[in-house]
Amino acid sequence: MLTIPLQVIDGFLLNVNLGDALIVGFGLGLLAVAIQGSRKLLTLHFMTFGALFLLSPSSLYQPQAYSLMNSILQYKIIGLILLIISPVLYTTAQK
Repeated sequence: MLTIPLQVIDGFLLNVNLGDALIVGFGLGLLAVAIQGSRKLLTLHFMTFGALFLLSPSSLYQPQAYSLMNSILQYKIIGLILLIISPVLYTTAQK
């Protein structure tokens, strides 16, 4: 079993904001969903992370030392884009 020391995770989370952590989680989850090959599961993944980006308090998106984006609005726009893309993916999914 793979064990990651808590100091590594804590060091990462202290240098980034919630938006960056969500982007990393979205990317890792996207790899896991891609293995499954289900477009409906991909839609659920997009909707979940889109809602997380939009509904999280803006104070958690304050830029930190290694933040990927400089503005809170950029994280909110990512969430909006994910929520717009997800119904399109759902309607084009095969049964």
